Amino acid sequence: MVYQIEQEKDIILGNLVRAVHILESSEYFRLLIPEVRVNIVYSMENASCPDEVAGIDGRITLVNGKVKAAGYPRFGASDHMARLIIEVRKYDRSYRAGINFAWTPELSTFLEEYCKGRGWDYAGIDRRMEPEEFSSVERRSMPWKIKTLVEICGGKVPKVFYEGPGLGKEPLTVLLGKDAVEVATEVAEISKQYASRCK
Repeated sequence: MVYQIEQEKDIILGNLVRAVHILESSEYFRLLIPEVRVNIVYSMENASCPDEVAGIDGRITLVNGKVKAAGYPRFGASDHMARLIIEVRKYDRSYRAGINFAWTPELSTFLEEYCKGRGWDYAGIDRRMEPEEFSSVERRSMPWKIKTLVEICGGKVPKVFYEGPGLGKEPLTVLLGKDAVEVATEVAEISKQYASRCK
């Protein structure tokens, strides 16, 4: 059993290394880096806490205009995205990975069309509508956010969604997938298509 767990962890970490390479090699992903930077996460099959979800230590940022991971993948490197993927999996076990990136009204309009063309659900939540009993307490928002998104999408977790602007909160987009390589490949393609649209 211990060997199986360690083997699963090795697979996850290796997958994240490949995912980071995809993002760092992308010519256009730099356009989607938000102020809070990016993290990409991949959870263990039975993850129940952030220490069982691997992410990028120090997140992914821009160095001299180039996409660069600040550190190596490790378990427990993410809090926000790790809690998000754990909450998502209460509704849909097929999603084990996710990435956050920038959100703007222009990007949102593009994503709505892009997702529709691929048969992906795309939805968003208005952080200003969050009940005070969740927004006023640290780490209480995530269950409300995911539950709200599922309700908007008729009982399904949307593959791509956004958290709109909130007080002191940068709006962000999230893309979900079965593993980190899938998510990185898809977001790199999104950035490429979005860049060509903006020319």
